Amino acid sequence: MNAEFLAILDFWEREKGINRTVLLAAVEEALLSAAKKAVGPARELRCTIDPKSGDIKAFAKLLVSDKVVSKHDQISIFDARRIKPDSQIGDEIEIEVTPANFGRIASQNAKQALMQCIRRAEKQLIYTEFKDRAGDIVSGTVRRFDRSDVTVDLGKFEAVLPNRERVPTEEYQIGETIRCLVRAVENTMHGPEIVLSRADPQFVIKLFQLEVSEINDGTIEVKGIAREPGFRTKLAVYSRDPKVDPVGACVGLRGQRVKNIVRELNNEKVDIIKWDPNIKTYITNALAPAKLMGFDIDEPNRRVRIVVGEDQLSLAIGKRGQNARLTSKLTGWHVDIEPETVVSMGFEEKVAEAVEGIAAIPGISREHADVLVHQGFLTFEDLLQAEASDLAQIPGIEENAESIIAALKTEAARRSQNNI
Repeated sequence: MNAEFLAILDFWEREKGINRTVLLAAVEEALLSAAKKAVGPARELRCTIDPKSGDIKAFAKLLVSDKVVSKHDQISIFDARRIKPDSQIGDEIEIEVTPANFGRIASQNAKQALMQCIRRAEKQLIYTEFKDRAGDIVSGTVRRFDRSDVTVDLGKFEAVLPNRERVPTEEYQIGETIRCLVRAVENTMHGPEIVLSRADPQFVIKLFQLEVSEINDGTIEVKGIAREPGFRTKLAVYSRDPKVDPVGACVGLRGQRVKNIVRELNNEKVDIIKWDPNIKTYITNALAPAKLMGFDIDEPNRRVRIVVGEDQLSLAIGKRGQNARLTSKLTGWHVDIEPETVVSMGFEEKVAEAVEGIAAIPGISREHADVLVHQGFLTFEDLLQAEASDLAQIPGIEENAESIIAALKTEAARRSQNNI
């Protein structure tokens, strides 16, 4: 048993980095409990483990007495002087009280205590090592799945990539190596837990810091980011050095730097935008390559109304309103994009017709229909492709996103039943 026990200690000390002294102290505590059952209520009982041989011994402190009343607490002067010749009545003397077969009995307690100690020590090591590493990127191996959560092996520790922090377009395989952002170290009912993320916008910023030396050394500053994980990211950058082009530095020679990041993001589109203190220039950069014709800026309410040509409307708004939505997130201004009405009254009539068509759907008010049309959802078919999370980000729609989706599903079922 001793050889096996020492081998277990060596393994956990080597593999998990847990101090051998900590392990031995925990086991000795468990052995004390086992000794109390095996030896009885001995006075000041303690157990020791020889760190080299693994031998387990029990000791008790007994009071030297002229007459022994309790063998668990006292030892006769005659027996005491056989152990310690200068013993006197009233002295305390420690003697070995290891019972027969105690090693076998205690080994079970030792193993249980060892596992409990390892779990506690691992949790403490997790907190100590990762409490200041939030925001760092780590690499790990996918080990298993718990429903939609992914358990990632980081070497000495395991971390969790929750479903909420996963990119919806990504699928992972057991044994696959992935890079993640350490989002936080959370204290759960089971102890500290390392929470990873691939969906957090900070993950993209950190990738740029690793890839673009000018960002890492502070020459280029990331002023803002807006991301829809798996689909598109807009990153606003600014150079403190007028000689350094912030966009060019982030793109890299022949686009190599941004290509490396896009590859890590599984081909998520990344738009790098030059930040500008002038909101008009900033939004123009964010909506490029769409050509903007006019601005109506409401500074107190941080709203801006943009007029574009009819042929530029879909480009400026983007698929399912994504371009306009990300621009609003990036700039912190609410952006309304409208077609030029002076050129053709016919288009205004089309917009009104689109509003009427969507407002005719039971469960969608005219006010909501007007907002949806101006966000690029011109037909019933356009709305069917939308998700509640998309609609929830549109000002004026937020709280009604779920009810609108439900109304669309009901109308789709009705039309399917009537073969409309």
